[in-house]
Amino acid sequence: MKNILIINGNPDENSLCHSLAKSYKDGCESQNANCTLVNLADLQFDPILHCGYRKRTELEPDLVKMQEAILKADHLVFVYPTWWGTYPALLKGFIDRVFLPGFAFKYREDSLFWDKYLTGKSARLIVTMDTPKWYYSLVYKSPGHNSLRKGILKFCGIKPVRISSFGPVKTSDNKKREKWLNQVRKIGAELK
Repeated sequence: MKNILIINGNPDENSLCHSLAKSYKDGCESQNANCTLVNLADLQFDPILHCGYRKRTELEPDLVKMQEAILKADHLVFVYPTWWGTYPALLKGFIDRVFLPGFAFKYREDSLFWDKYLTGKSARLIVTMDTPKWYYSLVYKSPGHNSLRKGILKFCGIKPVRISSFGPVKTSDNKKREKWLNQVRKIGAELK
């Protein structure tokens, strides 16, 4: 049975992201997958990596549990809005604190290369935005997608990383949002 971990990085519990994360979970559960949904706003942790990688900061109990859940997961799903071209500070802080050397990767001594510790896992990004998708891609060059997909997940060995973008949200109506929710439920039922 596939273990799926859904990480909702939108701090607003009344957001479209919360609904999309739930729809993805509903789709997974329709296939009897083992699926866990975590709203980062419900966790207790300091999102600031105060000393960078120079000095180890003890992980709060919620972050220890998240590292265990990530290791157990076959597939990670990140749901978040695009804010200022990338993702919310809450999600970035979570990544800074959890995807640490020794857990997600390890630099090799006297080398520019590193070992990837999260191989064998796949991921999906479910992203909302107010910018039209074509504009985000052509004009901005998809900075949030590239950062999370290439700079973080693939860097740690997670692949493939698929992306589903939805927008513009600010001009969408209920009919459009319902279509997006159904689309995400279907993706969840495909377990990818």
